[in-house]
Amino acid sequence: MIARVGLRVAALGYLALVVLGPVVLLVARTFASGVAPVVAALTSPDAVHALQVSLMLVAVAVPVNTVFGVVCAFVLVRYRPPGTWLIAALVDLPFAVSPVVLGLALFILYGRTGWLGPLLTEHGIDVVFAVPGMVLATVFVSLPFVAGEVAPVLEEAGVEAEQAAATLGASGWQTLWRITLPAIRWGVTYGIVLTTARALGEFGAVAIVSGNLVGQTQTLPLFVEERFSDFDLTGAYAAALLLGLLAVAVLVVLTRLNRRAERPGSDHPTTGPGGEHE
Repeated sequence: MIARVGLRVAALGYLALVVLGPVVLLVARTFASGVAPVVAALTSPDAVHALQVSLMLVAVAVPVNTVFGVVCAFVLVRYRPPGTWLIAALVDLPFAVSPVVLGLALFILYGRTGWLGPLLTEHGIDVVFAVPGMVLATVFVSLPFVAGEVAPVLEEAGVEAEQAAATLGASGWQTLWRITLPAIRWGVTYGIVLTTARALGEFGAVAIVSGNLVGQTQTLPLFVEERFSDFDLTGAYAAALLLGLLAVAVLVVLTRLNRRAERPGSDHPTTGPGGEHE
């Protein structure tokens, strides 16, 4: 009993030290000069544009990675072509490679002096220091989440229901829409939530390929860094707090989904981040 209480105290103390303490300090520093400077910082044209760019990247990366993740999960679980291990390794590559390395790779490939840069420039297409490069970077760093969540769910769901539907005369599309997708919907939903969080907070890769141009290619995380470097602490703290609130909103959504999936009558087991069953 004493050991159990001690472990709980140690765990809560650690969380308070690395999570709660910095959050409380951030809130205190943000509103140290009152509410008006915070509102002014968050409603400035640069901050609003940075938020819009971040949301635009999320709006592109999430649907792309959702479709890719579901297709990739089917390939890895149902079809298993030769080289499946290589496909799985490539999907998990963003977990192993630093986002900064990715940004440099995109710069070497699509920069004006890179391998494909001159050809694209001739056709009036800018990738690096423009939105397309930022989209590529964001899509890559958030690539694994939907596939990682859907694959174990799809594997556990099995093929019995799909085979029964085919025996009863259902077409492939009918089976997909009425049997398969409802069975994996929780995995898809969790993957979308995690992809959103990752895309919203990406810094390293986007910082390299965007050029951090204020009012043009600056995302909200880049805005925080730029304001902090210019000693605009109120602006930096306010934007960081906004990012933190968005992250908390994502966690709240994920928690509510977990609770809903665990209710009696839920037709699918709950999975946690990374696709591991809880």
